This record gives sequence, structure tokens and C-alpha cells, in this order.
Amino acid sequence: MEKKDFEAWLDNISITFLSLTDLQKNETLDHLISLSGAVQLRHLSNNLEILLKRDFLKLLPLELSFYLLKWLDPQTLLTCCLVSKQWNKVISACTEVWQTACKNLGWQIDDSVQDPLHWKKVYLKAISRMKQLKDHEAFETSSLIGHSARVYALYYKDGLLCTGSDDLSAKLWDVSTVACWEWSSGAKTQHFRGHTGAVFSVDYNDELDILVSGSADFTVKVWALSTGTCLNTLTGHTEWVTKVVLQKCKVKSLMHSPGDYILLSADKYEIKIWPIGREINCKCLKTLSVSEDRSISLQPRLHFDGKYIVCSSALGLYQWDFASYDILRVIKPPDFSNVSLLGFGEIFALLFDNRYLYIMDLRTEKLISRWPLPEYRKSKRGSSFLAGEMSWLNGLNGQNDMGLVFATSMPDHSIHLVLWKEHG
Repeated sequence: MEKKDFEAWLDNISITFLSLTDLQKNETLDHLISLSGAVQLRHLSNNLEILLKRDFLKLLPLELSFYLLKWLDPQTLLTCCLVSKQWNKVISACTEVWQTACKNLGWQIDDSVQDPLHWKKVYLKAISRMKQLKDHEAFETSSLIGHSARVYALYYKDGLLCTGSDDLSAKLWDVSTVACWEWSSGAKTQHFRGHTGAVFSVDYNDELDILVSGSADFTVKVWALSTGTCLNTLTGHTEWVTKVVLQKCKVKSLMHSPGDYILLSADKYEIKIWPIGREINCKCLKTLSVSEDRSISLQPRLHFDGKYIVCSSALGLYQWDFASYDILRVIKPPDFSNVSLLGFGEIFALLFDNRYLYIMDLRTEKLISRWPLPEYRKSKRGSSFLAGEMSWLNGLNGQNDMGLVFATSMPDHSIHLVLWKEHG
């Protein structure tokens, strides 16, 4: 057939084919396929593959592609990145998808970072760290050896761990390098003398030039940090004061305003709240308890971040709203007893018992990781163990998951450290 005649025939056939129903079109194609030879069938196969596998990400507007990608989970998106360079480029640039994925993992998000590729890298780093936590591989241990008698006091701040011992020495340790400096008698020191019972807890604030201490004499004393002078003695507790916390308020209520300094003191049954600042003489604002008949005792594990008060008991963790003093929730760690609080944040809580260190996801109230602990020295007043860096409890960010997690004194007079393992 001549080319001109063939083109005319093809036009007529096409017009007729378009007028058919779908069923008639299918029957026509079936008939033509039955008449085709190997060359025609190979041609048909090659062209059908191209038509059926059209790259929709390449054809769609970028905004519509981003909208569709939001419906896929991150793991599926990572698999899709392997399809082609074009897919990897589009998927990696979908900032909102990766930011949401990071938030769901408990990761802090800095919205000011707009680099599209940045958030995919952050997600990969986040999922790696969370897998380490789930597999109980996120931490490593170390020991500080230097005291010759029982270590009875631990205090941690800004990467430095201070220890006090029955060997009549105090040592300052850099936990990142395990270097130690001993405070010699020629160093400038300040003595705070006045309690008639053992001192169980101290806290201080440089801005206020104040140190506070809780004691077995049922009192809280407020001291001038620079001079060692006792400024006030706060009374009202009927049990040993095992924990004091000095913190700036972040919420407004009838009793306090944002920016006010607040002192919390806890004994076996009660938590007392005191306003404190330039005016040292103060009266108790409020007394919190979890049972009026004192049937439930509190553990000396108190946390206050300016917005919420959290304290542990044998029944679980109690969380109060600081603006209203209402109990918001009671968190009961599943299948565990005698679990105590070390740190509490917006996303995670750090807990421990005689055998393990635990991380709880507060959004689900489920334990997501644990780390074995040695037979450390037990202390009812809670001075022989402490948490290290705690900013990561508000959400990991790839920078705050380093340094000290937990420290405790050991029967052999050493200090056992649990540290974040470096990113793999």
C-alpha cells in the first residue's frame, strides 16, 4: 500500500475506532493482537511499558507533588528516593515531610533552617539515634577513680561533676575527658553552717547570690552565696527536707508572674512552694501532696522547669500544672515497681530503679529504652545518684545527645558514669 493510501486508511480506521464502545475497542485490540507476529508483539510490549510507567513526579507541578508525598510514611519515601535522581531531588526537597517525621521521633525543630536537604539529613540522623535507643545501644559507661572513701555527695553543672567524700576531699571532674582537679585548702571556699541535722540537698543561683539547702532538721535555709551568711530559715516541714529546687517561673497565676524565682522544697509527704528573690523573707505560697492521710509517700526525686512540677512516688509520677497547682496526670510506668524519677521534659522522662536506667516517651507513656546499671550505692535521700545533661528531654536535636546521662557512687568509692555514645 502506498504511503498516501496508508495514511488515509489509518485516519478512517482511527475515526471509526474512537466511535466504538470500550468493549468494542477491547475486542478490536484482541483481534489485532491475534493477527500480529513476533515483530509487532515486541513493538507493542516496548511501547506499553513506557506508556504505563509515566513519571508522575516529573509531570506534576512541584506543589502538587509535595502534597501527594505528605501521605507517604518516611520509610516509604526513603525507598522512593532510590527510583531516580529526579525522584530523590523532589522528595529530598519536601521540607515539611521531613520536619514532621523528625517531630514524630521526638526531635527538636529549628524552623529558621530552610535548606531543603538539611531536614532529610536530620531525619536520617534522628532515626539512627532512636534505633540505638530502641536497641539499648545509645549509651556507654565509664568510671571515675580517685576517692579513698565513700562518695556521699554528687552535683553536676555545665559538664563538670563535683564529688564529696568521707576521705575529707572534694573533687571536680570533667566528665568528657575524665580529668580531675582537687580543691586544695588554699582554694577560695565558702562554708554554710547552721543546720542542726544532715543536709540532703542544695541548689543555688548566681544571679540572686543565693544558695538554698534542705536538711534533716525539717528546715530550709537561704544563704548568701558570696558570704555564707544565713539570710532566712523556712519552717513548716514535719519530715526531713530531702530535695530543694530553685528555678525561675515561666507561667502567670494569682500567686506568681513569669520571671519570678520560686523555691520548691520536698519532704516525705509534701512539696512546699516559696516565692524567693531580692526579698528573702517569704511565706509558703502552697503545699502540695498526693494523699491527705499521708498514705502515699513521695520519693526525693523532684523536677521543676518553671511550668510543671513533677515528683515520683511508689504509685508513679505526679505532674502538677504550676499555674493552677492542679494535678495534670499520674504516669504509671508499666510492669515496674520502685521506679524513680531522674529528669522530666516535654518529650522524654529519665527514670531508674535498682537494675536499669529507663527512657519513657511521655507522649505515649511507654518505655522506649533501658540501660543496665551496676550494684550502685543505695541512698534513701537520693544524694548518691543524679542525672547529667537534661536538655534532650525536651527533644533531641543532634547536638544535645552527648555528655553525661547518669552518675552514681559505687561501693568501691568510684563514680559510675553513663554517657551518650557518639553518633555512628
